[in-house]
Amino acid sequence: MPLKSSRAACDTIRAVSPARRYPETDVFYRALDREFPLIVRGEGCWLVDDQGRRYLDACGGAYVANLGHGVGEVADAVAEQVRRVAYVNATAFTNEPVEALAAQLRTLSPKGLDFSYFLSSGSEAVEAALKLARQYWVESDKPGKHKIIARAPGYHGNTLLALSASAREHYKKVYGPWLVPVTMIPAPYPYRCEPDSPAMTAEALEQAILKEGPETVAAFIAEPVGGSSTGGAVPPKDYFQNVRKICDKHGVLLIADEVLTGAGRTGKWAAMEHFGATPDIMTMGKGLSGGYVPLSAVITSARIIEPLAKGSGAFKHAQTFSHSPVICAAGLAAIRYIKKHKLVERCARMGDVLHRKLAPLLDLPSVGDIRGLGLLAGIEFVADKKTKRPFPRGLRYAEIFTAAAQDAGLIVWPNVGHADGENGDLVMVAPPFIITEAEIDEIVSRFKTALDKTLEACHVHR
Repeated sequence: MPLKSSRAACDTIRAVSPARRYPETDVFYRALDREFPLIVRGEGCWLVDDQGRRYLDACGGAYVANLGHGVGEVADAVAEQVRRVAYVNATAFTNEPVEALAAQLRTLSPKGLDFSYFLSSGSEAVEAALKLARQYWVESDKPGKHKIIARAPGYHGNTLLALSASAREHYKKVYGPWLVPVTMIPAPYPYRCEPDSPAMTAEALEQAILKEGPETVAAFIAEPVGGSSTGGAVPPKDYFQNVRKICDKHGVLLIADEVLTGAGRTGKWAAMEHFGATPDIMTMGKGLSGGYVPLSAVITSARIIEPLAKGSGAFKHAQTFSHSPVICAAGLAAIRYIKKHKLVERCARMGDVLHRKLAPLLDLPSVGDIRGLGLLAGIEFVADKKTKRPFPRGLRYAEIFTAAAQDAGLIVWPNVGHADGENGDLVMVAPPFIITEAEIDEIVSRFKTALDKTLEACHVHR
């Protein structure tokens, strides 16, 4: 049906499906069965709607607003750059912000990751990183290396190749015919894995490489610390050292997906720094610009770029807004602000406070586990604490809690399906790095209020 106008189209949808409630808006939102409060301004860690109601954003939007709202230095840098030059074609020119931002990332990234390719979203960065891994092997005269190994649970984005490498079965049910095969291994998940299991030791990776044939495997991609898919699950200290050895042994590139965990979220600039291993390729996004513009990056070494430079002479990947001066100006200003105010160090310090304040929630009904690193925490809900049995998916426990939290003025990020691919409920807390101890106390207080309402709505015995 061709769209006549956005309002007319919305009216047409409602007429065709009168039983379904669609928001009174011309915007095509991801969720089509609810209304959205209208946010008119942000203040630090808080959002304010048009009715004057205040929400404590305990997940920084989508793990994005690391700096909080209202940072004039970033806004001024974007405005100044827009006035100077808005856009240049990155296949014909370079620009000052992109050069300066790449130089900053060279000093911050793990040693040897010296070159940055800038894009607009985490999904784009993962897509480009996987393509880079493939092209590296083609240009290195090993075209047979094309397979990807990833982990379940795990998430890497919504573009088709990134989604192929993600364990999101509810998406794959829809888009499965368009996705490419990706070998999945179990992710390290301390709450549900035995300490000496192949998932926890990285033995699962070597088993998968040997089964597929090392001559066919191009890359292994993993989040250093689990994102929402495992609720901030932290692997054993030697996990990525084992992964690094296995990848080197079998000639497999290691891609660290730092879209969520990077830019200081875990208390270090890159979460891989906690584990003493350096990837071949690293992706960043989300908080890289503090949420002020869409910005992501693929960061890699001279070793990976050299075969391309000596071979075809170009990376076979292009997007219109790659290396854009405006988004790079925002990223540069955000990094300078982070360094000036020592926000990575602050993130580590306040991360300790956050986890100490959240720990007593384990005594509450249905709270099975609390985990994470730095200002990244996952709270997993279970029907039975002793057996760790999840709630049935049909109960929609995480969704009900998230709605109750928003009603209590607290914004969290939900995830489902991690326990067994279908069942499992958790929420994530990942506040801006500027969060105060008093605001962390507020998170805990409002969390308890939301949990009480959820237990009542789901008829869960206390």
